[in-house]
Amino acid sequence: MRAMPIRFDAADAHWRVAPLAGFSPDQKDWLTRGGSLTAHLRTLGAVAVRVTREAIDLPFDDEYAALAIARRTPVWVREVVLSVDNAPFVAAHSIVPLTPSTGVWQAMRRLRTRPLAELLYSDSSVSRSSLVSRRVTARHPLYRIASKETGDARVHTLAARRSVFERYGEPLMVTEVMLPALWKHLAMRDHKHAAAHTVPRDHGQALDHTASRADSNAKRVGKQTEAR
Repeated sequence: MRAMPIRFDAADAHWRVAPLAGFSPDQKDWLTRGGSLTAHLRTLGAVAVRVTREAIDLPFDDEYAALAIARRTPVWVREVVLSVDNAPFVAAHSIVPLTPSTGVWQAMRRLRTRPLAELLYSDSSVSRSSLVSRRVTARHPLYRIASKETGDARVHTLAARRSVFERYGEPLMVTEVMLPALWKHLAMRDHKHAAAHTVPRDHGQALDHTASRADSNAKRVGKQTEAR
């Protein structure tokens, strides 16, 4: 992948390069990590890809401008869930204009359960925009796609990121919605790591050098009395 500017911009009024201040440190980390998200997930466990939808559709209201296409330009959509050790961690939504989906980006249609990363990070002709992120709520179609995988109606917002890849002048946009199971896993890992490095406390009897001054004085007076 080329490290150079491309003409497509994934940012807008809601999608920002700098993560929101309210995101946790783990969220800020994962929303801004470059390289392959699949590779990063593999550091947490065994990754599996489940395809949930592949179809011709129209771009979302906040997508067509990022691809520099007209509002009702048809696109090829690929949606998958990335699971780690059978727990769904990420719901990904990728789109490419229909004509390039049978040309420059035709390999996207043949991925099946292989991750898109295999296509994007093994080709030196591919370049990538900056990563941008935002919170999505029930009003955004991404939330409706991803919330099917959360299994928790109490989750009202989800963290998402996206970027545009370019190959021979044609765009492909990948949006990744992080699911609660990812944050839970990271929190448990951090907790275990902290516990493993905690210095154990001695809850037994106080040592002589930690005894109170009153106790020390009492012992000294007792010894003086016995000597008499």
